[in-house]
Amino acid sequence: MRPQVVDSNPRARLLIASLLWLSVGSVLLLTTLVPAHTDFLGWTPMFWLLWAPLAVTLTLEPKLPRRLLALRRSRRRTTAHLIWN
Repeated sequence: MRPQVVDSNPRARLLIASLLWLSVGSVLLLTTLVPAHTDFLGWTPMFWLLWAPLAVTLTLEPKLPRRLLALRRSRRRTTAHLIWN
């Protein structure tokens, strides 16, 4: 009998799934393969492809926007430092 592998970090897998869902939904909406608003469904496609995965992602990692902004600011400072000196 094989030993079962216990998933030690299900939160990380859920975060990856929500980020993948968000990126695929964003691509579908930006390429207009799925319209953001329809007469039959209303704004439902936009909600399920953009807002729902964003809510899941921010629920799992509430500090993610701050980290991304800090990362962007540090890159910008490094680039400005290289240009002006």
